Amino acid sequence: MNLRRLIPIFDDTVSSWALEARLLRWLTLIWLCVGLIMLFSASYTVAAARQNDGLYYFKRQLLWVLVSLILFNFIVHLPLKKFVGVAHWFLILFLGLIFVTLVPGLGKKAFDAARWIAIGPIPIQPSELIKPFLVLQSARLFGQWEKISWRVRFTWLAIFGLVLLGILAQPNLSTTALCGITIWLIALAAGLPYKYLGGTAVGGVLLALLSISIKEYQRKRVMSFMNPWADATGDGYQLVQSLLAVGSGKTWGAGFGLSQQKLFYLPIQDTDFIFAVYAEEFGFIGSMVLLVLLALFATLGLRVALKAKNPISRLVAMGVTIVMVGQSLLHIGVTTGALPTTGLPLPMFSYGGNSMIASMIAAALLIRVARESSEAEVVPLHTTPSQSTRQRRLFKKTKV
Repeated sequence: MNLRRLIPIFDDTVSSWALEARLLRWLTLIWLCVGLIMLFSASYTVAAARQNDGLYYFKRQLLWVLVSLILFNFIVHLPLKKFVGVAHWFLILFLGLIFVTLVPGLGKKAFDAARWIAIGPIPIQPSELIKPFLVLQSARLFGQWEKISWRVRFTWLAIFGLVLLGILAQPNLSTTALCGITIWLIALAAGLPYKYLGGTAVGGVLLALLSISIKEYQRKRVMSFMNPWADATGDGYQLVQSLLAVGSGKTWGAGFGLSQQKLFYLPIQDTDFIFAVYAEEFGFIGSMVLLVLLALFATLGLRVALKAKNPISRLVAMGVTIVMVGQSLLHIGVTTGALPTTGLPLPMFSYGGNSMIASMIAAALLIRVARESSEAEVVPLHTTPSQSTRQRRLFKKTKV
């Protein structure tokens, strides 16, 4: 592989990509740039107070972005089947790491949840990194459901169940719900019988209710979500401050960098509540622009899925779209009070290298599906007549 292709600005192959792949690439990079700008604003004050360097979190995020972009360009230039073929190994690796976080002394705690493993100065969050590989393996399993034995089916369904139980035990109900919904929707898109889907849906709801009934802090979050103003200085504090931030943005917003709630009123403003800062600074109009970007990403993702040439590619496209857009909508729903308060980052906005890497890998997989589904039909405008003739001959061969 040409090493220049690992750097997006030097990748000279983009002009020959399929239209959907090019559009998704631009949307991803725009999403990433807006997220970096927003993180700079949301994290500056808290970084200056905690680290004596207002750019501390922003500079660390830039390093993760660099790593993510290299992985991104690596993935878009390799066949999807290579990643599908090794997805199960990564899934098992991160499943093991999820259970390692539960071991006292090995798991790193934050807000009463053990979700990280510290490898030197680098925190690893396996529940974030497992998401794209969960999509790949789910697509692989359900895409060839009729061709495999019940033994293989039960084995992988059991592994998926262990993934969900491991994340739930950290505890991390929001990520468990997102992963469970993603697997379920991929199975739905694959055409699995409704009796199986209905049974798993009921089981998932009962598991969530059981977790809420056992975990007191989850129960308090649900109660405070229903009426946050009843305990505005206690359990409802986060949501009240988030609602104040969103409401203060009004139509056009307070302006970039001028959020008041980020000045130590709104907790975790650079991760779990970063959209509240965005809404305060850019208002209703800015929020709608972000929702339009998500809608465009979802539309292109579904278009790629419909044009995919094989079931596994189609399900990968569906799964990535669900994870990226679904997680974004869940985050926005939490910050606006439409959903109970949970710790779910906004992809490519929130501070955190694990979330950034997982998001960029997922976006790259979707673009790779788009390239494989449509690229044979693309003839670059700048080709010579002989090149164009060769490409038409190649296209005819691929159609036979």
